[in-house]
This record gives sequence, C-alpha cells and structure tokens, in this order.
Amino acid sequence: MTTEQPGLKESATFDRDTLAEIDRAATTGIYDIRGFGAKRKVPHFDDLLFLGASMSRYPLEGYRETCATDVVLGKRFAKKPLHLDIPVTIAGMSFGALSGPAKEALGRGANAMGTSTTTGDGGMTPEERGHSKTLVYQYLPSRYGMNPNDLRKADAIEIVLGQGAKPGGGGMLMGQKITDRVAAMRTLPKGVDQRSACRHPDWTGPDDLKIKVEELREITDWQIPIFMKVGATRTYYDVKLAVKAGADVIVVDGMQGGTAATQEVFIEHVGIPTLAAIPQAVQALQEMGMHRKVQLIVSGGIRNGADVAKCMAMGADAVSIGTAALVALGCNHQKFSAAYRKLGSAAGFYDDYQEGRCPAGISTQDPELMASFDPVLGGRRLANYLQCIVLEAQTIARACGKSHLHNLEPEDLVALSVEAAAMARVPLAGTQWIPGKSL
Repeated sequence: MTTEQPGLKESATFDRDTLAEIDRAATTGIYDIRGFGAKRKVPHFDDLLFLGASMSRYPLEGYRETCATDVVLGKRFAKKPLHLDIPVTIAGMSFGALSGPAKEALGRGANAMGTSTTTGDGGMTPEERGHSKTLVYQYLPSRYGMNPNDLRKADAIEIVLGQGAKPGGGGMLMGQKITDRVAAMRTLPKGVDQRSACRHPDWTGPDDLKIKVEELREITDWQIPIFMKVGATRTYYDVKLAVKAGADVIVVDGMQGGTAATQEVFIEHVGIPTLAAIPQAVQALQEMGMHRKVQLIVSGGIRNGADVAKCMAMGADAVSIGTAALVALGCNHQKFSAAYRKLGSAAGFYDDYQEGRCPAGISTQDPELMASFDPVLGGRRLANYLQCIVLEAQTIARACGKSHLHNLEPEDLVALSVEAAAMARVPLAGTQWIPGKSL
C-alpha cells in the first residue's frame, strides 16, 4: 500500500528506484555490485513470432516424422570437433562464483543430454571434468587457474574476449567466496576481494590473438576446437576479426546474459540486445563465406524452446544457457522463500550472487549452504529442463515443415514491433516491410 498523497506525481526521470540509487551512492560512495543479468526491458525473442505451415507450407507430423537436433562444433581446423546431440550448451560459470556441487550438477545434466558444459573462470574442477563427457575450457584474461595440463584435458578451448553482461569490463569475486580451495586454484590470497581483468595481458589486437591461437593449437596438438567468445557490442567487426584470427567457433553473448558479479551500471547500460547481435554476426560470417563453416553459438537470455528455435532461424548453429541452467538447478526456487526474505530479497528476485549466501547452495562456498544442494538431483532437474526446451524447439520446427532445427530460417519469422523487425531483420507481422530495407 502506498502512502503518497493524492495529486502527487512521480517523476518519470527521477522515479523511486533512481532516487534510492542516488541516496545509496551518496551514503556509501561506491558503485553497486550484483549478479544476474540486465533487468531493463529491451527487444527480445518474445517480440518475434513463427509462421507455422498451413496451405503454402506443409508441417511435419510430430508422431511419425523426425526432427533432428544434432550439431557439430569446431570442424574448421580441429581434428576432433564436438559432436553434440542437442544444440543447447551450458555456458561458462566459474568455480568460485558457483559451488563445487553446482559445477558437478551442471556436468551431470549436460552429460545426460549429450551436450557440453564450460568451466568458466578459475580453472577446471575434478567434479566438473569427472561428470562431463564434453567439457569446454575457458581461457580468460585473468588466467585464474589456467595450466597447460588442464588445457590438454579439455574437449575444446574458449578464449573469452568479452561477456554480454559486462563487455569491456571484468568480473568480481568477493573475499568471502575465496576459500582455501578457491585461493589455491586461482593463486590468490584467501578472503581478499578480487577483480578479473578486462583484457588479456599478452596480446593487444587480432594479430597477436592469431599468434595465441596458434600457441594453443600447438599445446593441444590441433586436436580440439578453439572457440572465441565476444560480448555483443560491435558484433559485425568482432566476428570478422575472430574468423581471421582462426576461430573454429564464435560465441556471441548479448546484454541479457548473466554474470556472477559486476557493476550494475555495466549490466544495464553496456552492450546490445541478443536479438540485435545475431543478424550482425550472421552477416559477417556470410560475407566471409564462413557461415556454417565457422559455427555460431548465441547466448544471453535464452529461456525456452521458442528462444532456441528463433536463434536457429536467425542463423545460429547452437545456443548457450547460464542463468536458465542455474534456475533449473534450483536457484531462486520458492522453497527457499523464507531464507531469501532473511537476506532482504525474495524467490525470483535474488541476484546478490557475490555475497556467497545463496540458500540454494549454488552460488556459494559456504560448506553448510553447499550441503543443502544435491548435485544428483540438480543434474536430473537440468537434464529434464534441457529435454523439455529441445522438445519445444522441435515442435516449432515441425510446425514450420522442417526436419532439422538447422533448417529453420529468417523466412519463418515475423516481428511484433518496428524495433524488433529492424534488429532481427525480419518483416513486421502482416507486412513485407523490414525497417531499413526498401520494399
């Protein structure tokens, strides 16, 4: 119940949230840090619709006609590309940001569905490697936990150049999450706040990066694929430079992508929506004659099978999920409502991953909290979720008359708003008009 007097009008520019943030900044003198992803509304996949088959197109019968979902990643140069059963992978989330049991659960769930998971910053844990048939090793600017032996244990290497939640900036790991084990893996002092670097220390441009890629290929005997991950900003140019530097696979992460901890001003005001980034990446690959030769993975706000199908229709080879995977494990679950209230939050709203007090035992290093999380059950929940969203994507593909998810195309899509039509480069619903293109 509000206590404002009748007739008073709230400012659209200086609303209550803005006033509260100014007061917080004036009181503390430091910027706000949180996890999760952007909470502002931007054009997203909900602004697109599929054109199902009827008379001019014929649908596939769901009970008799198959719709394939497999994908091969990294076939440009690698001797052993990744063969996945589904085009939904698990994004990099670090041990340190997440607990050991949570990392194990991610491996279990991905493995059950025949897909890959990714290490994140901080190195490779035995829990994740032991329960992941296909594990991608992230090579980040911080180099936390990096060593050549783990590179050779990986099934692919992902060079992280940027992240959708904070392109151009680094992440943070608060001291309360740097336990003895985390400190040892990252070669950091225990209990001291740490900030990850925003750029790699040993190269300053694409020519240097090409040399680094050659070095990584030599270390791994050209066996495994090299991914490059960019935060969605100048996507068209970044993708072209990544291809020239020798990437087998490119990961484009939009601003709706989550993070463990960074400045809120980054999360909400830097980067571009995932919807706007995909056509830029596809155009860059097509102009170089490399679309489908260098695979494109899209991440940042993927929630359901419709989102997966829309990414595929726009030209992606696969998608990657992070926040949705944590929710599937049990993050922000209603059964922890009382515990979230004690933290000053609520189930569905909790985003202070940096504090290490996650009652679900997922984004914490506290032994007592971790004990509440069952990695076997968590892995089963993640597998169920992955199975569901793949079935949803297949249902849509069949309705469009497609026998493989990769056969979906922009022609199957229309947009609900001018902004979404312009970003996705598909017609406004009920018209043939694509904003920015002549009729």
